[in-house]
Amino acid sequence: MNWINEGSTTTPAGFWAGTAACAIKKPGLLDVALLYSEVDCTAAAVFTKNRVVAAPVIVDRQTLEANRERIRAIVANSGNANASTGKPGLENARQMQTVTARALGCDAGQVLVLSTGVIGVQLPMEKVSAGIREASNNLSPEQGSSAARAIMTTDTHAKYRAVKVRLPGGEVTIGGMAKGAGMIHPNMATLLGVFTTDARIAPERLDQMLRTAVDQSFNRITVDGDTSTNDTVILLANGKSQVPVVDQDSLAKFQAALTDICLALAHMIVRDGEGAGKFVEIQVCGAPDDAAAHQVATTIATSPLVKTAFAGSDANWGRILAAAGRAGVDFDQDQAALWIGVQTAKELQLVNHGTPVNYLEVDASKIFSEPEFKIWLDLGNGAGASTIWTSDLTHEYVSINADYRT
Repeated sequence: MNWINEGSTTTPAGFWAGTAACAIKKPGLLDVALLYSEVDCTAAAVFTKNRVVAAPVIVDRQTLEANRERIRAIVANSGNANASTGKPGLENARQMQTVTARALGCDAGQVLVLSTGVIGVQLPMEKVSAGIREASNNLSPEQGSSAARAIMTTDTHAKYRAVKVRLPGGEVTIGGMAKGAGMIHPNMATLLGVFTTDARIAPERLDQMLRTAVDQSFNRITVDGDTSTNDTVILLANGKSQVPVVDQDSLAKFQAALTDICLALAHMIVRDGEGAGKFVEIQVCGAPDDAAAHQVATTIATSPLVKTAFAGSDANWGRILAAAGRAGVDFDQDQAALWIGVQTAKELQLVNHGTPVNYLEVDASKIFSEPEFKIWLDLGNGAGASTIWTSDLTHEYVSINADYRT
């Protein structure tokens, strides 16, 4: 597997993108993106588990129930989530499909829709429709990075990657872009993400591989514990390389590459978390099973007290154990052990058998002051293990979200 410099969703053969600035956000900022495949694609997607579901999520679920083998385009807007907008919102999402289909010469049922931004406001469809038509007029294989910028909301930079993978039948490419900085929490998925490949893959296998990749990446990050109404990750395969992914070797190599690119973008999201200054990896082991370890790691990663300690470079490890203890997982506190470190090694042990060890506070504070560090917690109660990536909680996060609409 080889990473491609400046690779994006349009790096795989046959994918084009176009963008437009139609003043959904501030005038002059890109806020409409159009991704187009020269040929029909098989498609897979995962969506939010929030019970308040945005109109584009509803429409995409319906579209994919009817068609997973002939998708041609994805249209996206930022600045407006089209969520909690009732029947008019559903009509607007379907209108986005219709306008896109007319501009590209395909069927509305071949178009998927993404929206992100403010909840509870109807889309300005005159502006959106004009933006879609403009984006369709500047489609290019060179517009992948622009498409990633067009879907940004509070992101500080665009997030996109691409990799080449050598399979037994030949070389294929996977590209991806994602947006997310706030309302990020592991619950399938946690953002907007679009992935493309020129490999030839059946929709059933595509769906399975996407779910596996998301579970190992986007479902293991959290910024603020809030799951959005619009969370969607889509994977399109257009087969332009003529390389099939059917045998076990091909499936394993493609799965590994897809998971790696998802993980790379997931890490970008945490690093770009609203107001974030720290990137923290939390590994929990010694749990009854992996699900229990995941539950403990997530509880620690979403604890406001833990996250503010990260922000203040305060190695207040009692907050970590307290969060683990309220996660709803059975373990004996007298068996717990805790380490922290900057690299892969467990650099400094803080707790052994539930008891503080003889360490220097200055050494612990130094590790917590690093922009990236790791925490290892061993519960001493089984073989279950899980890893979560999170950020700190700063004054800047509050400032961003206190006046998000103003």
